[in-house]
Amino acid sequence: MLLRRKIFTAFLRLGLTSFGGPVAHLAYFHRDFVQRRKWLTEGEYAELVSLSQFLPGPGSSQVGAAIGLSQGGLAGAFAAWLGFTLPSAVLMLIFGLGLLRYQSALNSNWLHGIKIVTVAVVAQALWSMGLRFCRDQVCALIAITAAGLLLFVPLLGVQVAAMVGGAVVGLLFFQGKTESVVATSAKKAPEFGVPYGLCLCLFLVLLLIPVSVMSALGPNTELFARFYKTGALVFGGGHVVLPLLQTELVDNGLIQNDAFLAAYGAAQALPGPLFSIAACLGSMVVSSAPPWLSAVIALVGIFLPGLLLVVGVLPLWQRLRQVAAMNAAIKGINAAVVGILLAAFYQPVWTSAIHAPSDFAAAILMFMLLVFWRLPPWLVVILGASLGMVWS
Repeated sequence: MLLRRKIFTAFLRLGLTSFGGPVAHLAYFHRDFVQRRKWLTEGEYAELVSLSQFLPGPGSSQVGAAIGLSQGGLAGAFAAWLGFTLPSAVLMLIFGLGLLRYQSALNSNWLHGIKIVTVAVVAQALWSMGLRFCRDQVCALIAITAAGLLLFVPLLGVQVAAMVGGAVVGLLFFQGKTESVVATSAKKAPEFGVPYGLCLCLFLVLLLIPVSVMSALGPNTELFARFYKTGALVFGGGHVVLPLLQTELVDNGLIQNDAFLAAYGAAQALPGPLFSIAACLGSMVVSSAPPWLSAVIALVGIFLPGLLLVVGVLPLWQRLRQVAAMNAAIKGINAAVVGILLAAFYQPVWTSAIHAPSDFAAAILMFMLLVFWRLPPWLVVILGASLGMVWS
């Protein structure tokens, strides 16, 4: 009990102070758990980071859960996730309840300012991911094809088809040409056992059950299924969750597009994982359940697949990462993910925010503040909202 409390407290402090997104979160984790607390060696930490890059889901949260798992077993993994997620989830829930109470705020000028900041934030993520995952002509072609497919064939399941296509192209072109995810050795991973196997089985069972079947069990189960399937398909970082959630919620009429973009913009100003946006979106979903219950269901749904995977795969990771086909497929998937984010950047982010030359100029300014002046995202969000208020 004392150890689990210690894990929870350590991650709660990080959940309150870790601004800057997944890359910054990993730096905070390294400083705290490798350099200061000595819970992990450099090699052990590098192994966990490589695992998070291989699996779908929220990368920094998966690393945190893996650290908790290595220190306190399954209870430690839960304590780490809860501590890191709780602050941002509570704040996002409060923001969602505020938008529900004051619907007129959706038409306010401050919201338009946040939308413009969202353009800059997604552009920054797109730029960074493009430089990282599209370094050659084949990857660039995968990304462009995926973006075109999503924009010109806006059907349900196209995102998944784009990622599957990227994996196939990766297997055809990159097998034998990719390096291992990490070359640093670490201590032997825990032995694969029944609890780990059950986590993998539960992940697959929940993923393969269609949403239509889950909806027959009630609206709460359908809500869980939509967020679960979104969390299970997010490769390449938290920003990729934007197009997947937009398809599941906005396109199906569960949330207004303005409210969706407001939640996404607000999430940039908060510490902790970006996936905590689920608490805000869940609270605003058209449902018969109380908003706080919908928020909890959405939050558990979007995080659960990534946590099940990291617990189930960690004991097998040292073997899996040596398979060249895995690395080749992941390279193709990551390129497709860039294309998915590119399509989302245009629709709905750009089309809903940029309506005049002044909007475009403001978006460029916000982008420069983020990329070149390196201001923290939370400060840029505040500046964008303030700028929007003076446009009235």
